[in-house]
Amino acid sequence: MARRGASTVREGSAGHGPDEETPEGRRRTRTRTDEFIPERFERTDDRTRAGSKSEKLRPPAHRAVQAPAELPADIANELASAAGPDWNQLRDRITERMAAGIGAFERERYRDASRILRTVIEAVPTSPSARELLGLSQYHQSYWKAALPNLEAFAALTGSVDQHPVRMDCHRALGRPKRVEELYNELRQGSPDPEVLSEGRLVLAGTRADRGDLTGAVTLLVEAGAGRLVRNPAERHLRQWYVLGDLMERSGDLPKARELFLRIQAADPDAYDVAERLESLGPPSKARRAVNRSRGSR
Repeated sequence: MARRGASTVREGSAGHGPDEETPEGRRRTRTRTDEFIPERFERTDDRTRAGSKSEKLRPPAHRAVQAPAELPADIANELASAAGPDWNQLRDRITERMAAGIGAFERERYRDASRILRTVIEAVPTSPSARELLGLSQYHQSYWKAALPNLEAFAALTGSVDQHPVRMDCHRALGRPKRVEELYNELRQGSPDPEVLSEGRLVLAGTRADRGDLTGAVTLLVEAGAGRLVRNPAERHLRQWYVLGDLMERSGDLPKARELFLRIQAADPDAYDVAERLESLGPPSKARRAVNRSRGSR
């Protein structure tokens, strides 16, 4: 989520994205949990994603959901404003439901969160936080079509572009590359936080790679500086290096792919699957020489 009150639904992050890691207060105080997660740029059809893989993510519906002790004041105020004169009648039930929905989301119990948050939206359809959180819960379950209307409603209600990368990834999964490009242009014009823009760029690169345009995907990232060596890399730099390394490997530039994966391994040996990727590319000694040659040329 992107506003400050929604910070309660993040671990300090979700992430495809993505973050973990995004309403506007989060961008200033947290990392995302709905972040774009680097993948091999593969999508399956809706029937496959609605099948056994996504079912494994779903906890039993009968299990009780532990709610936060208190609903954040700004979310309570937002719900009251959205409910208008009906708030006095709705307050207790909707406050309890929203808190329970946040609690389920924090625990990655996205099926429970979706079920609970639908009851909030039925009563208060113009709540940005409820719309955003339901959309993200559906996204985490790979329910691309279901997530989009809620994420679109969040954007329309707030004017925020925080969830544009998630919307882009939904359209990417649904095979709508033109819409991905359109949303990326909107994102760039919306003066987003650098991390949000970076996530959108990764989704766009993945979309171009999906269509076989590896050159266009690589150029997009390189021209944005995604391949720059950073002394103290943040999580977004690792994600950029991973995606760029994947694209370099697929386009045949194995030395550059090795260099990028080695950078990630040096910063975080447990990140993603870099150990396996490096092993598949060849002996580590050769990979290290590729990095040293690259650094010596700078």
